[in-house]
Amino acid sequence: MAFNGAWKIDRNENYEKFMEAMGVNVMKRKLGAHDNLKITIQQDGDKFTIKESSNFRTIDIEFTLGVNFEYSLADGTELTGSWSMEGNKLVGKFTRKDNGKLLTAYREIVGDELVQTYVYEGVEAKRVFKR
Repeated sequence: MAFNGAWKIDRNENYEKFMEAMGVNVMKRKLGAHDNLKITIQQDGDKFTIKESSNFRTIDIEFTLGVNFEYSLADGTELTGSWSMEGNKLVGKFTRKDNGKLLTAYREIVGDELVQTYVYEGVEAKRVFKR
């Protein structure tokens, strides 16, 4: 599958503003913008296994498309939601447990890059990864 492989962060667009909208404090925003994130994705049909490794934590995530699961962001924000496939794009819709607000995430392959787009409270950010 197109998403399979190891991806390393290359650049961020508007990521600090996004983290600010999410309520992440200034120190964590500065650190988060330089987290050296690596993502390894393995897709088997509707099942995904993802390993996220950064300067702050390493976490394994397993999910099936369309099935709700719980997830915690690096800053401790807890979410519940699911990923679905819309065309060639993974779309995640997650609800924050602390305030009930929606975080939408998209993952898509654009050329030779994995582009993750986040939208929260009208603020959009992108994180671009290379193999």
